[in-house]
Amino acid sequence: MRPTAQNIRAMLSACLWVTVVLLAGVAPVAAVPRENHEEKEANLKQQATGGLFHKWTFDKEATKSIPGGFVPLSSGAGVSGIWSIEHDETAPSAPNVVMGTSVCEESTCFRLLIAQGLEYEYPDLTMRIRSADGVAGVGGFVFALRDAQNFYAVLVDLGAKRAQVIRVIEGVTTVLGQTAVTLKPIDWHSLRVQRNTIVSKDFIEAFVDGVLALSVEDQMLGTGQVGVVMQGKTTWFFDTLHAVPLFSHRPLSSPAAY
Repeated sequence: MRPTAQNIRAMLSACLWVTVVLLAGVAPVAAVPRENHEEKEANLKQQATGGLFHKWTFDKEATKSIPGGFVPLSSGAGVSGIWSIEHDETAPSAPNVVMGTSVCEESTCFRLLIAQGLEYEYPDLTMRIRSADGVAGVGGFVFALRDAQNFYAVLVDLGAKRAQVIRVIEGVTTVLGQTAVTLKPIDWHSLRVQRNTIVSKDFIEAFVDGVLALSVEDQMLGTGQVGVVMQGKTTWFFDTLHAVPLFSHRPLSSPAAY
């Protein structure tokens, strides 16, 4: 005897009722811990007091001085780079910028300016950059820095119109990725670098003038300091630096979406 539509609906309703009863008797499993009220307040307070977010415009610092809260480092042969606060009315956040000058002509020379007291594993870094003549020069961000011989860097070569992600281990440079970039016809270019993790894979992304230029995977270096860098012989100007950690101890969904 073939079941009628009425009988099918009755059987489905019975199954649904049994499922609801069974689920009601099972205690929910908290696979993902949730923030309680105190934790949420503490996190918001930390953000509000600048514990996570950092911005430098250098506008309140004395010219001809090294930026406060930063320390110069050098990797490679030759004399150290020269760093100073300079006056520049063309800057995105006038009147002051940071100027860096390197006289070393070797590509293995890196002149670094490192923010003190900041260590990020997954940073989100942004700034505005230009070279002395508006065309030539290589510079960018350094991050995951352990010391002057071990770090990641994202470099923009304005003359060659190229972006690179490099890794320096014990002073040996490895190019993890490089690509040509299209620069906007402006004096000050934007550079953004993010290091993030998905399903145990760490990747680095570089945005030049608002466009994603490179995305590479690498996880040889972990938590480290952040700062700006010049490569070879050049004079660069840096302005409006932002540093934010990209991390969360809890997934955004419950249970985890990955």
